[in-house]
Order: sequence, then C-alpha cells, then structure tokens
Amino acid sequence: MQKSKWFHKYALTLELFVTANLAFLAFDVFIAHSVNAFAHWGEWIPFLFSIIASLFLFLIQLIGSSGLWYLGGLGVGWSSVGIGIGGLLFHLNSQFFADFTIKSLVYTAPFVAPLAFCGLGLLLIMNRMVHGESIEWGKWIVFMALGGFFGNFVLSLCDHAQNGFFNRSEWIPIFTSAIGVGFLMMGILQPINLSFLKVCVAILMVNGLVGVFGFYLHLSVDLQSAELSMRDKLIYGPPLFAPLLFTDLALLGMLGIWHLDRKAREIR
Repeated sequence: MQKSKWFHKYALTLELFVTANLAFLAFDVFIAHSVNAFAHWGEWIPFLFSIIASLFLFLIQLIGSSGLWYLGGLGVGWSSVGIGIGGLLFHLNSQFFADFTIKSLVYTAPFVAPLAFCGLGLLLIMNRMVHGESIEWGKWIVFMALGGFFGNFVLSLCDHAQNGFFNRSEWIPIFTSAIGVGFLMMGILQPINLSFLKVCVAILMVNGLVGVFGFYLHLSVDLQSAELSMRDKLIYGPPLFAPLLFTDLALLGMLGIWHLDRKAREIR
C-alpha cells in the first residue's frame, strides 16, 4: 500500500478534524464527569482515551507511514466505537433501564453524548476503507453528519425538556437539526444535484450559527451566577460547549458536500 493512496488532501483534512475533536472531547468529558467527581472509575476511560488517541493520531500523521496510519487508525477507530457504545449503555443504566419511562430517559445522564466517540471512530474506519478520490467518500461524510444532527436533535430535545423549554429559543436547535437531517438525507439519496447541495450548505451554515448563538446563551446563563466560581459555573451550569457540536457537524457536512461538488464537476 503506497502512501499516496491514502494521504490525499481529503483524507488528511478528515484525519485532522477527527484528531482535533478527540482532543476536545477530553476537555468536554472532564467537565461533564466532574459533576459527580468521577464517582465511577469507568468515567475516566473516555477522558484518558481521548488524550491518548488524539496524541497517537497526531503522531502517526507526523511519521507518515501508511501502514502505521492504516492499522493504527483502525485500532483507534474500533476502540472509539466500543467506548461510545459502552458509554451509551453506562449512561442509560444510570436510571432508564430501571424505570423505562420518558421521564427517566430525559433526566438520566445524556445518553446520546457518548455516541460522539462512535461517530469519530466510524469516520476513522471509513477514511481507511473508502478512498478519498471516490464519490462514495463524500456521501459517507454527509451521512455521518446526518447521523450527528439526528443525535443533536435527540440531545437538544432531552436537555431542554429538563426545564420545560423555559426559554422559547430552546426550540431553535430542535427545528434546525431536524431540517438538517431531512435535507442531508435527500442530499445522499438522490443523484448529485449541485443546486440542491448549495441549499444544504446554506442549512449547514444556519446550524453552524445556531451553535455559536447557543454557546453565547449558555455562557450568558453561566456567568449570571455571581456566587459561584468559574469552575463551578462550567461544571454545574448549562453545558457550555454542547451547542458548538452544531458548528462542528456543520463543518463536517460542508467537507462532504465540498467533496461531492468537486467530484461532480470532474465527471462533467
């Protein structure tokens, strides 16, 4: 396997995207699990994995060995998928499996959140199984972004249901993520339509702005608690970085659409 077969601009861009996301997940997981002070030893696993995996991926990119890149990435990818599934079951087991009610689903630990590891792991696996110069590569990227927006829809619905949608703006991410799912689904099911892809890009941009706006709103609420330290505000306030997942997924979707647009123009 030659290095040039895998280290093209599309694969490298996606690899950097995944590496950066895994590194950030370490910080995000640390804040989330600090709420109960890492009460269970298993809560350290995703935190440590994020640090080790992101450093390892960055290292193999610097080394430039196609064999190490391929096998090492598969190892990290499947490990990430396993941690995501394990985290999902661990979060649900905290209350949902005991009661099996909508209330227990809403007020349990955010069960969708660990699936971020699954998504990143699947991106690593796909990046090694599908060549970046094929049109299927772009479709897989858009499909992964679609899955992410569906997860965002569920996560936003459950999180904001905890306070009964006290602020009407809390409905915004639910609507925009649902619209994103619908349009991205049509974008990969139908033959490539450049005009429709432009509409998808516009919707992704809106979702990206929703993420930034949500970050601002969460930060505003966090800063209102004058009696708490900054650390406690980050840990116990609204999840500060959760809305930025919209922006992150928008970038991922636009990467896939950029690829599809390039491939469609080459065919023409």
